[in-house]
Amino acid sequence: MLNEGGIILYPTDTIWVIGCDTNSVEAIQKNYKLNKRVETKAMICLVAVLKMLKHFVKHVPSATQYIIEISDKPLTIIYDDAQNLVSNLITNDGTISIRIPDDDFCYWLTRKLNGVVVSTSANISPKPTPKSYKEIAPAILKGVDYVVNLHHEKICNKPSLIIKLSNNGLVKVIRE
Repeated sequence: MLNEGGIILYPTDTIWVIGCDTNSVEAIQKNYKLNKRVETKAMICLVAVLKMLKHFVKHVPSATQYIIEISDKPLTIIYDDAQNLVSNLITNDGTISIRIPDDDFCYWLTRKLNGVVVSTSANISPKPTPKSYKEIAPAILKGVDYVVNLHHEKICNKPSLIIKLSNNGLVKVIRE
């Protein structure tokens, strides 16, 4: 489905998300439209492993691995100088939000898509992020091309911690 430009609803280690192939401008636009997200608001990408960052970020700050290792929460990092991604995934300031999930399904999903997949909350913006599959809006369920049949009973933790890790070493907490 993803290789055909479709969008899917799937669970991560944090929340339920809408995702698509990062190489499809059209699928990313469908993703934005479905959850009525402002197109200037960045989407998070999931990568399978740390070494994948080098493909999508021109300069991976040396503190990255250490920060990921010491984080006691799922962590999304906003990096400067995004590369090798379609234009509507990269923000106006050239940044990209990337997370390495601690989830087997997400690991294999990203591996099947050359190491990266879009991951944006499964809500109609600006409504709250659903904490379970049962709380996902009917419009989202009807609007996706496929729903992954995993963890429908799971109550999700809150979304990931988001930090901005600048090339100059500055760290800024965006969401706790």
